[in-house]
Amino acid sequence: MSVTMSQTSLQIGAPAPELNIPDQTGTERTLAEYRGRWVLLYFYPKDDTPGCTTEACTLRDNLPKLQGLNAVVLGVSKDTVKSHARFAEKYGLPFILLADEELNVIKSYDVWQQKKFMGREYMGVARSSFLIDPEGKIAKIYFNVKPAEHATQVMQDLETLAAK
Repeated sequence: MSVTMSQTSLQIGAPAPELNIPDQTGTERTLAEYRGRWVLLYFYPKDDTPGCTTEACTLRDNLPKLQGLNAVVLGVSKDTVKSHARFAEKYGLPFILLADEELNVIKSYDVWQQKKFMGREYMGVARSSFLIDPEGKIAKIYFNVKPAEHATQVMQDLETLAAK
């Protein structure tokens, strides 16, 4: 699969777009409820697929370290609340998965993009993440995320950013 995500209208230092969508339990979540903490808002294409499972499980395995850096993890895809609940239960994911079926948040973060797979072009979620600082501003943007390496990269960046 080929996705070239090179640009977003969002900039480091800009306020992160708000969200108000349900998590895997059906509870409406907003970014505002996490003020005072770092937020890793990660966007992924689909529950229970190889790359998405690798990324989620790597974040799960590193969650205690991320929490030790005052960070919370929020995953976002266009899957349903039910799909997220099954995915979280199957892999013991202890963080929040947000269901953006209407694509409002996905589009506000510019991650709904043209993708190509086996010669077919289609629109989908580009695997990308946004690290949001405790004041609600974008501190780091990750494009073309490598699922197995992402958690380590985020922890390194958090250590650097939190030290400033």
